[in-house]
Amino acid sequence: MQIDLDKYFIKSDLIPAIVQEDSTNEVLMLAYMNRESLQKTLETGYTWFWSRSRQELWNKGATSGHLQKVVDIKGDCDDDTLLVRVIQTGAACHTGNHSCFFNQIYNN
Repeated sequence: MQIDLDKYFIKSDLIPAIVQEDSTNEVLMLAYMNRESLQKTLETGYTWFWSRSRQELWNKGATSGHLQKVVDIKGDCDDDTLLVRVIQTGAACHTGNHSCFFNQIYNN
């Protein structure tokens, strides 16, 4: 099946990618993908992102061993955000937390 990747990059060269743990549905992190990182993710089956701070491609877990094996990728209704479901090895967050979303702001 041929996928039209260009449609995801009409509005911007970078799109948000929400990364979710496949087994628990926990949101692990948000990162950005460009066309090349999305293509590499599809080719390798592991997540690749664009680092806005370093201005380079980034293979999540390549140095830490905390890899993200891709299970499923979906685009949203506007084709400008991705939901990437993964099997996470180790921590997703650079702080050592499993998820990057651990700072409680509000809880009713």
